[in-house]
Amino acid sequence: EDRVDLDPSRLRTVTKVAVAERLWPDLRFAWRVAKHARSNAIVVAREGQTVGIGAGQVSRIDAARQALQKAGEKARGAVLASDGFFPFADVVELAAQYGIAAIIQPGGSIRDHESITAADRAGIAMVFTGIRHFRH
Repeated sequence: EDRVDLDPSRLRTVTKVAVAERLWPDLRFAWRVAKHARSNAIVVAREGQTVGIGAGQVSRIDAARQALQKAGEKARGAVLASDGFFPFADVVELAAQYGIAAIIQPGGSIRDHESITAADRAGIAMVFTGIRHFRH
């Protein structure tokens, strides 16, 4: 499914760590920004501002690396949005190195459990939307 509006009833926190209430506006904001970036889009947002975007890469990990490097220290305590699911735990592990507090992504990979486990290990909250943007 391809939509930008987030139906709160479809959002599912899949980690042991819950999303801090103060992070929900940034998660919704980052999700909207990811809709308008080229896939594989990764958006890092903090306090209502985009602090890093990685888009148009062949690989999601390359897009994440680009967004997180751009955000630098501003990534600590920020949120990360992905326009597509994570087929591997590598993006979550990289996000943890930068101090990301919460991640929003569609979910739906056969390896979702690997990303969830990595997020739990790192203390990162993760939300599944059930919606993919994927803009090529």
